[in-house]
Amino acid sequence: MDSKNFYCIIMAGGTGRRFWPYSRKALPKQFLDFFGTGQTLLQQTYERYKQILPAENIFITTNQHYRELVLNSLPDFKESQLIVEEEHRNTAPAIAYASYVIQKINPDASIVVAPSDHLILKMDEFKRDILKSLEFASRTDRLLTLGIKPSYPETGYGYIQISEEDKEEDFYKVKTFVEKPLREFAEVFVQSNEFYWNSGIFVWHVNTILKAFHEMMADVCPQVECDMPKFSTCPNSSIDYSIMEKANNVYVLLCDFGWADIGTWNSLYDASPKDENQNVTTHSNTLLYNCKGNIIMTPKDKLVVVQDLENYLIAEQGNALLICKKDDQNAIRKFVNDAEMKFGEQYS
Repeated sequence: MDSKNFYCIIMAGGTGRRFWPYSRKALPKQFLDFFGTGQTLLQQTYERYKQILPAENIFITTNQHYRELVLNSLPDFKESQLIVEEEHRNTAPAIAYASYVIQKINPDASIVVAPSDHLILKMDEFKRDILKSLEFASRTDRLLTLGIKPSYPETGYGYIQISEEDKEEDFYKVKTFVEKPLREFAEVFVQSNEFYWNSGIFVWHVNTILKAFHEMMADVCPQVECDMPKFSTCPNSSIDYSIMEKANNVYVLLCDFGWADIGTWNSLYDASPKDENQNVTTHSNTLLYNCKGNIIMTPKDKLVVVQDLENYLIAEQGNALLICKKDDQNAIRKFVNDAEMKFGEQYS
């Protein structure tokens, strides 16, 4: 299969606030090595797609504050393939501009859009599914997403309901998108066997996605279809809400390639090796007594001794220490906001 028309956009501009305090505004999660492999999440993502596509076809979008972090972490990555946003405006404007850039280079391009914070355990299956999706997108006007069978009722992911009757080759038409449901709904979705996790990996032909932007976000197109994009005038909007939930030509490929979205402490806990009491002690020297289901990430030069805790998060980085219920992910955003308001941005 000739991959010269296959491109990738890696999204690396997030601030990673849900991983506070380990991920901070100055050094967010995509630039951190969570698993002790010697590679950051961004480096792993870049190397993963280099095994599938030509390196010159891989573009990275990021915020202006992280420009040097991207370039320093990827020595062989060309600066001409870096797309820098002067302001955070979520994924939709960034994808619209990156697609416009790629279309000018190659109007026959098919594109995979990839977050920079995913863990993939089965590379052969992943490569097969990405190439299958790019090939399908190259000859159809479908917007594709990759779906993962849910293993538990995660409330931090989006869910996709498929239509069993409406199928093209191995791709099912999407009936419904539900973004980050309440737990009771997530439990129903998992039990129904009709819903899949939205992996956040999207595939489409460049002309198909730009047509969708013109139909559903027409006000954004003049701001980004130019040599000097005006991100500050664009709405703060995700591709999920702006395009995928509204379009009627969205299809999904059901995949099993060992996927995890390392977007929250819960997702890191699920993806990490555990001791006999289901504790995760990443990068930490710990002594645990009668502890179950905890995740602990602290500096290696400190010994952490914990007694009688269950399902807690203990995380320390720099000038902040966080101890809270592991499953209360929404509270972390509140903690960050409160810390900023009371003590200043040195804690963000």
